[in-house]
Amino acid sequence: MEKDLVENKQIVLKSYINGSPVETDLELKHGNRIKLEAPKGSNGVLVKNLYLSCDPYMRGRMQDFHASYIRPFRPASVIEGFGVSKVVDSDNPNFKIGEFVTGITNWEEYSLVLKTDQLRKIQQDDGIPLSYHVGLLGMPGFTAYAGFYEVCAPKKGDYVYISAASGAVGQLVGQLAKLHGCYVVGSAGTSHKVQLLKNKLGFDEAFNYKEELDLEAALARYFPQGIDIYFDNVGGSMLDAALANMRVHGRVAVCGMVSQNNRTDKQSFRNMFGVISKRITIKGFLQSDFIEKYPRFLEDVTGYYKQGKIVYVENMNDGLESAPAALVGLFSGKNVGKQVIRVASE
Repeated sequence: MEKDLVENKQIVLKSYINGSPVETDLELKHGNRIKLEAPKGSNGVLVKNLYLSCDPYMRGRMQDFHASYIRPFRPASVIEGFGVSKVVDSDNPNFKIGEFVTGITNWEEYSLVLKTDQLRKIQQDDGIPLSYHVGLLGMPGFTAYAGFYEVCAPKKGDYVYISAASGAVGQLVGQLAKLHGCYVVGSAGTSHKVQLLKNKLGFDEAFNYKEELDLEAALARYFPQGIDIYFDNVGGSMLDAALANMRVHGRVAVCGMVSQNNRTDKQSFRNMFGVISKRITIKGFLQSDFIEKYPRFLEDVTGYYKQGKIVYVENMNDGLESAPAALVGLFSGKNVGKQVIRVASE
């Protein structure tokens, strides 16, 4: 009956994007009405979405590119991403009404999740905000943890450089590196972010890459003895500059390529010979490559946070209607810290 139906607002991708995304590429769709129930026999759960995560990988899903590790969004359809949700109804014995979960969900107010193996129950902790389960304790946090410890193979005293250092991943990499006894420098795109890195996140040094005319010279200035570890979130000319400043047996963890998001040409590199002469290791990775480490990650990072050894910075937008601006702003560096959308109260 009509009284059993509720409106379910959604965020829809209008069509594939080739250039820089703008807010109008996404649409807040009204009029979709659903029953708040998980259909019998579906083995699914109906959830109320509380927090949605804006992540750089989502840019790749906005174009017609099928040679990636994750399929593109479908035009004229609701998009999806990581979220924190509350179970409203369940046809699955493993999930009870009222429980909080995190995993892949649609960008809408309510979602029917049928692939429940992708959901993780959240053990509520008054000392940790629920939203942190799409950031510090979610995919970005685990990306930082796995990338630093498993790919970078850090040693005490290493010289570590992190690009996009104030973002969801970079801010944690820097703090983990400091806890490991490393010297840490980060780059970001505003003076405010630079001060955040030095004064709140504990980096040894930080600089605004937009103010540097010569990135190679800038890195040589901050790393006169060279770089042992480069945690790369941007690629392009920054990666080229880092390669010119790496030490012998340096390690490069390639986590992201945000500088290449809107390019249609292929960018060449000038400093690749150093990979041979300095025996540099360059490795791309996905956090899912190390999923067996996830329980240890949760234990370690939760402990660090509760002990005050690390902090985490969020950029919170309120309401599903704010989602297009929040997601698009991520690709132009408008966010400070982890970009999250608060859809509803707990």
